[in-house]
Parts: sequence; structure tokens; C-alpha cells
Amino acid sequence: MSDDLINQDAQRSENAKKAAIARWSGEKALPRAVYGSSDHPLRVGDIDLPCYVLDDERRVLSASGVQTGMAIAQGGSMKKGLSRLELFIGGKIISSFVSNELRERVQNPILFRTPANGKAYGYEAEVLVELCEAVLAARQAGKLQAQQQPIAQQCEILMRGFARVGIVALVDEATGYETVRKRGELHSILEKYIAKELLPWSKRFPDSFYEEIFRLHKWRYDPKSVARPGVVGKFTNEFIYKALPEGVLDELKSRNPDNKRRNHQFLTEDVGHPHLQKQITATTTLMRASDSWPMFKRLFASAQSRAKV
Repeated sequence: MSDDLINQDAQRSENAKKAAIARWSGEKALPRAVYGSSDHPLRVGDIDLPCYVLDDERRVLSASGVQTGMAIAQGGSMKKGLSRLELFIGGKIISSFVSNELRERVQNPILFRTPANGKAYGYEAEVLVELCEAVLAARQAGKLQAQQQPIAQQCEILMRGFARVGIVALVDEATGYETVRKRGELHSILEKYIAKELLPWSKRFPDSFYEEIFRLHKWRYDPKSVARPGVVGKFTNEFIYKALPEGVLDELKSRNPDNKRRNHQFLTEDVGHPHLQKQITATTTLMRASDSWPMFKRLFASAQSRAKV
């Protein structure tokens, strides 16, 4: 084989690695909603606001929910590239009551994955509060036009509702019930991920996962043998089970202290196992794209940090 052909093969291999990393990292870079659904919105009076908690703990409201919650008209003229909410806060009347920081946040909604794995835009919940404050300040200054008065009335309803919710949260914090509530949240996660009964064993980790670990450590791999260095179990916890929601690995360790069972036998079929399989696939892809174990660890850390941004 000529040097040119060898170089071309090497370049194709390198491009394939970069493409694999880009695909996996791009998907992981989107924050994911771990709580919430469009079927269970935050209800303030007669106003429904679809809401979610992301895996980085940001509380977000759907962008469309913010707009309809403020009673901003769906019709009317539009400017290319601008949402109706952006047009509203950019108007001559409201713009002077909107801070540069708030304007920046409205112009840059959060793109995230819903629990159903779709994509959606949203705003941190505080954005709606600040928008309502701006509208009410404009009304207080006597600047609103007649057609904008319904928006102000809607904002007043929202703010009153938020005040009622806020006082409950403050009481929770002052009384210590906040800690109990957090334990309840963890319990809810574990209910989704940890099966009530031990599931029968079935093969969950493909041979390719172990082949890549052996390749990157320059160990001899025998596909007919199930014997593996003990450190492989630590790698599995570090790069697979730790990527599941916080608290799941600790619960698995408490359920399986002597490692007499496979950890995945304790996971639920509908939530735990799909997340496990996705993490195995993603991690194996990064290992295949790596030339050494340190390189894989760098890629993995980089992908994880982007997922939390």
C-alpha cells in the first residue's frame, strides 16, 4: 500500500473519530429535564405554565408557556428571527423597564431535552417574575397602552400566585421541612430507577464495552473468558453508574453490598435500563474514538462538563 493510501486511511479514521465525538458530545451538551411534563403544568389560578427541573437543577418554564401565561397575543406582525416575547420587550413602552440582563436572557432561551427526549426552549423561572415586574412597573408609571392592560392584569395574577408559593417555600426552609422535601425528591428518583423486585439476569454490557477497556489498557482480551481485572468494576461504576442520577449508585451499593448480584438487576425496566444502555453506548463510543486511556478520560470529562453547562 502506498504512503498516500495509508495517509488517506489514517485521515478517514481520524475524521470518523471526530464525527463520533461530535455526535455524542452534541447530544450530551443539551441539558435534560429530569422532572416535569407538559401534562402536569404549574397552575396559577387559570393559568397553566409547563415547567421542568433540568439535570443541572435549573427550574425552567417553557418559552411558549411564558408567552401565553403573560397573555401576549399570538397574532400580529412578526420580525424574522425574533419571538413575540422579544418583540414585546423591545417595544418603546416596555423596553425602558427591562434590564439589559433580562433582555439578554429573553433573547437566549435554554434549549433542553424533555423527558420524552424531544427538544424544547425554556426560560429559568425567575425570568417570568422579572418580566411581570417590568410590565407592572410600566403600568405604575402610566405608560401602558389600552391594549396592553390585559397583559398587566395577567402579570398581577401571576405575581400574586408566586407570592403564595414563595411563602410556602420560606416556611419549609425555616422549619426544616425543606430537608424532608429533598428526601422525598430523592425517593421519587429511586422509585423510578430502582426496581421493587430483583430482575432476572440478562446480558446488559456488550462485549465491545470490555474490548475497548482492554484495548486502551493494552491487555490481552479473550472473548471466551469472563475473567476481568477487579479494576474493571471500578471503571464501570465511575463511567456508567455514576452518570445515572445522583443517589442511584449509592442505593445500588446498599442493595448489593457484597456484589453477589449485578447492579443492573436492581434497575427498573422502563427508566433505569434505558438510561443505563444509553450511557454504555455513549461511553463505548468515546473509548473507540480514543487512542489511550488518558485520552478517553479527557474526552469523557470534557463531554460531562459540557453536559452540565
